Amino acid sequence: MKRITQSLGLFLFCMTAWNVTAQKTNADVTITQIFETSADKVWSELRQLDNIDVLSSIIAKVEFNGPKGVGGSRVCTSADGQGRFKETIIEFDDIGRSYTYAVVEGVPAMGMVNQFKVVDLGYEKSMVVWTSSYEKFVTNPQMDETQFKGFLTQASGEMIANVGKRAMK
Repeated sequence: MKRITQSLGLFLFCMTAWNVTAQKTNADVTITQIFETSADKVWSELRQLDNIDVLSSIIAKVEFNGPKGVGGSRVCTSADGQGRFKETIIEFDDIGRSYTYAVVEGVPAMGMVNQFKVVDLGYEKSMVVWTSSYEKFVTNPQMDETQFKGFLTQASGEMIANVGKRAMK
């Protein structure tokens, strides 16, 4: 029985490692967080796509248009009303528990693509992996590239934490 448990543990570790490395390897920012709840519960919160204003303190309003999946788009308005982020869902996978979206307007970066993925760790544990990559940072008087990456880290970290809290209710 001990050998079966060890084999199962090794298998789950390898599958988790494969799932995490299946993310974009050229990501400019990667955030991960583990939760003590099932991947299905976390995914049910994350897959909603139109509730970012509930998950993030920097977003006051979300306008979602189109299908809740590939081809859907959202406009997120910042809490101060000054900023707007336009995003388009370019990949959506319920079975793989992931979605990818392009930020097409509102950030000082060209070709920005972000992805959320929920990884099943077994035993009522899961991990959210968020990656962000962009082709080029655009010079901006309000922030430099290091500050931009810090903003992405803080904003996505808060959102992931709130997804986990909602999933564990």
